[in-house]
Amino acid sequence: MSIIYIKKISRGLEQQIKNNVLAIGDKLPSLREFCKIYGTSQTTAIKVYYELESKGLIETRPKSGYFISGSLKRIPALPKTSQPDPESGNILIEDLLEKVYNNPAPINITLAHAVVADELLPIAKLNKGLIQAMRELKGSGTGYGEIQGNEKLRRQIARHTFNMPDLRHEDIITTTGCINAIAYAMMALGKPGDTIAVESPVYFGILQLARSLGLKVLELPTHSQTGIEIDALKQALEANRINLCLLVSNFSNPLGSLMPDEHKKEVVRLIQKYNIPLIEDDIYGDIYFGANRPGTCKAYDESGLVLWCSSVSKTLAPGYRVGWLSPGKFKSEILRLKLFHSIASTNITQEVIANFLETGRYEHHLRKLRNTLHTNSLQYIRAINDYFPDGTKVSRPQGGMVLWVEFDKKIDTIKLYDLAIKKGVSIAPGRLFTLQNQFSHCIRLNYGTPWNDSLDKGLKDLADIAIQLSI
Repeated sequence: MSIIYIKKISRGLEQQIKNNVLAIGDKLPSLREFCKIYGTSQTTAIKVYYELESKGLIETRPKSGYFISGSLKRIPALPKTSQPDPESGNILIEDLLEKVYNNPAPINITLAHAVVADELLPIAKLNKGLIQAMRELKGSGTGYGEIQGNEKLRRQIARHTFNMPDLRHEDIITTTGCINAIAYAMMALGKPGDTIAVESPVYFGILQLARSLGLKVLELPTHSQTGIEIDALKQALEANRINLCLLVSNFSNPLGSLMPDEHKKEVVRLIQKYNIPLIEDDIYGDIYFGANRPGTCKAYDESGLVLWCSSVSKTLAPGYRVGWLSPGKFKSEILRLKLFHSIASTNITQEVIANFLETGRYEHHLRKLRNTLHTNSLQYIRAINDYFPDGTKVSRPQGGMVLWVEFDKKIDTIKLYDLAIKKGVSIAPGRLFTLQNQFSHCIRLNYGTPWNDSLDKGLKDLADIAIQLSI
């Protein structure tokens, strides 16, 4: 087949993408189907798709095929690297948090909460799993479990964690969700008055927790693609300013950043050099859009200073509150805290999750969830590009479920929230994700709901309000 014919097919597909006949997220024919449609060889089909892929218009997804991933339109710029003030005071706007998360106003489009919609979760299979667990557990699961947690679950977590082959079930303690794991870690490692280093912006729950324990928070510059700025962390460690660190290494909330492996190695090298513990929040690590799950800082830890925390709250069953941590050298301290605070975790829900992992259902569910969320993220970016004010910047996460949007500084996103909620659209203003006077022109958007016309309209309504505020 001639190069001219390959170019002709490629241009035809490009035109369909340009005219929105093929939209972002649409699946392209398989190589076999392509050959039937165009009467070509598989070699020609591969060359056509390779040309479109080289232009950023399509992408391959593991075990799923080829998908439209871009358009011929301009792609929004990335948000700027944050520049928090190292001397700024710790101020949390608690009334804003209360307003956003306990607002009685009717909401049609929920973009504020970092959660997956019920329709994307295998609820019927989980219900069957509950019945099975009741039959298998002594006393139908009503009794206390082990202090360290359900052994079957801990074994399955260790087996599921391919990027940490040395992790054993004895190294894992189960908790009531990931935030509970982080809380135990903070309580074990810090005392009132100590300073914890975090990314900026960072999930507000981490800020609340740190403040409730009397910890001071040092926010460090963070890039929307690569996470914490290593030089800033190094300077803080050299100046002896911090007592512990907390980093969301994979697809952070709210930026969606992914620390490259070389950054993870360097972070571990630095904390080992200065003997500073690292709490690693890896709750989003299983929601990756690439070919392989990203690694962890824990995988490079030889000192036991990294406490790796995770959960199925973002991927499988938020209400089950099943989480865990691998506490490294701090295992005895964490176990003691768990005994004092909760005695044991909920055994029956842990058994359900253990069975889900053991049967392979979790991986099957994750493959579908990743594809859906990846498509959603592309649809959101397309809508932001089409509707939002000129100059709007947006993150481009490689996993997770949230986007970080940066407007012109004249747009106050607390006002944007107040006006959007009247139209039944909820957002998370950027000011929630810092203790400093910054990010007031930013918002976090959740893309954990299947894309539909209502979502598209909700984003257009949000854009119209932002345009009015920018005038």
